[in-house]
Amino acid sequence: MTAIVDYGVGNLFSLSSSLRFLGVETEVVREAEALRRAERIILPGVGAFGDARAKLDETGLVPVLLEEAERKPLLGICLGMQLLFERSFEYGEHPGLGLVPGEVASLGEDLTDKTLKVPHMGWNSLEIVKDDPLFRYFRDGEYVYYVHSFYARNCRESTLGTSRYGDLAVTGAVRRGNVWGTQFHPEKSGDAGLRLLRAFAEL
Repeated sequence: MTAIVDYGVGNLFSLSSSLRFLGVETEVVREAEALRRAERIILPGVGAFGDARAKLDETGLVPVLLEEAERKPLLGICLGMQLLFERSFEYGEHPGLGLVPGEVASLGEDLTDKTLKVPHMGWNSLEIVKDDPLFRYFRDGEYVYYVHSFYARNCRESTLGTSRYGDLAVTGAVRRGNVWGTQFHPEKSGDAGLRLLRAFAEL
């Protein structure tokens, strides 16, 4: 079973619908025992980092997530990926889960070309920089769907794929041990995204 963590800030319907379309047994969960029972875990998220971290803390699931990430696949999507890092500088400084080294910073502040729109929203090609089982059915350069104003940086060792936005190589996908993350939304990325979710469900 694949568990999708419900902590009040995720796009749960389209993600669970995509997984069920692929024939993946899926549960939206808020209980520690369900996370322990799952074969793999997905941490979704939309919104602001500080608010999301506070809501995740309120569930009491953080210790369980950290424990389970040691022994089974965990995938963070969009804000869920950002939460995997050590800290975020979105409207202040907030601690992350510390599962992936690096930090989350403002896209707008780091872009040299200030005419580029923030949030970075829409389709962008993903360049694979490190081969990984997550890309088993995914081809280099395929297009995926982004919606974000902040991005992960100082995480080269963990970076699997990037997308070019102006002069920035935006971190698109990461991995450290059993923990993966995608800044883009696989569940909104058409057939390419479905193939990526299929690969995760086979991990």
